[in-house]
Amino acid sequence: LMHSFIVSSVATFLALLIGLLAAIGFSRYQAGGQKLALAILTVRGIPTIIVAIPLLIMFGWLGLRDTHIGLILAYVALTVPFAFWMLKSFIDDVPHEIEEAAMMDGMSRWQAHFRVTLPLVKGGVVATALFIFILNWSEFLLAVVLTEKTVVTMPINMFLYSGVFGIQAALATVAALPIVVVGLLIHKHLARGFTLGAVKR
Repeated sequence: LMHSFIVSSVATFLALLIGLLAAIGFSRYQAGGQKLALAILTVRGIPTIIVAIPLLIMFGWLGLRDTHIGLILAYVALTVPFAFWMLKSFIDDVPHEIEEAAMMDGMSRWQAHFRVTLPLVKGGVVATALFIFILNWSEFLLAVVLTEKTVVTMPINMFLYSGVFGIQAALATVAALPIVVVGLLIHKHLARGFTLGAVKR
């Protein structure tokens, strides 16, 4: 349980940070253009099994196999495109004029991004974070390929006890608890995140 929590939490934070910075760049600075944004989405559509073996070989060379860092890097690469597109859609719904007004009041451009725009899309950020955490928490294929005995995540434990119904049911309950608890704690932000952008300006 602790391995899953550490890997999922750190990977979620890093993917959210990278995705947020990329979303701001594409939404506010037109960085890369629409073609590059679509290319990022295409990367997310690549089946995980295609990249699993190359990652296994590369991590073996780098000494990252069966380590928290290796699994975190793999999860970040897997979820950054998802985080980018979700956050970009939320930021696109915030009018540029709000940031321009903040800059006229003396804020720098990046202060306007993080002190004005970010609070407005907080619900979307929280919803994105929960979705990414669930993806990382339940990921199985990369965890099986890239780990052995040191880093054993919850889905692997459930697989190892697949023939013992009682233990498997107990593990499934334990695996669901963190997601349920986090969902209950942030449900207000989730509601705002789901409805953000539903009303046209």
